[in-house]
Amino acid sequence: MTTSHDNVVYAPIGGDPNYQNVVVLLPVYYPRRRRLLYRLCNAFLACAVFLSISAAVYLLYPSDPTVQVVGLHLNSVQVHTSPVISLDLSLDLTIRVRNRDFFSFSYTSLTASVGYRGRPLGFVNSSGGYLRARGSSYINATLDLDGIEVLHDVFYLLEDLARGSIPFDTVSEVRGKLGLFFFEIPLKARVSCEVYVNTSNQTIIHQDCYPMVSTSSP
Repeated sequence: MTTSHDNVVYAPIGGDPNYQNVVVLLPVYYPRRRRLLYRLCNAFLACAVFLSISAAVYLLYPSDPTVQVVGLHLNSVQVHTSPVISLDLSLDLTIRVRNRDFFSFSYTSLTASVGYRGRPLGFVNSSGGYLRARGSSYINATLDLDGIEVLHDVFYLLEDLARGSIPFDTVSEVRGKLGLFFFEIPLKARVSCEVYVNTSNQTIIHQDCYPMVSTSSP
């Protein structure tokens, strides 16, 4: 009597010398929550690196100092009509120079000039100084002009005298060098003011100051 199991051929395990074991590598599977946390960590790291680089550029990139006229006092103004039309003017300026950088700034000179209707009349120079990082300094300058001829604008000057006020333009400029590690970077800043002087009581009736865009140069 035979059964269905009698026709089955059995092969011994490990009997074939050509048999090789095959290993299949499957990708590591992370749960959804772990993958989300991994992406958040990468995004946070990228933001931290970007903010660090931005802060370093902000702190190290040199910027021009700011110049501000905080005080302007008229000592005297007088117009002469004989023998030629000329002008005497004495003006005191108090200028605030502020270093916006995180490194020291040494300014070599401060120049204050005055003009009438776009024509320069004269200027005065002040000695330099030193500004610590994020520091400020106040500089006083006196501008004295005696016998300045204004032949080109004599008609405008007579008209201003009849009106009772004379407009003047003042420009203050500071130059210096910023100490950045082992380097010295030349910087400068300028501010312009429009000043109206009352010829009767010799007082300033109006002034308007604004910074001027300048290109750094040695």
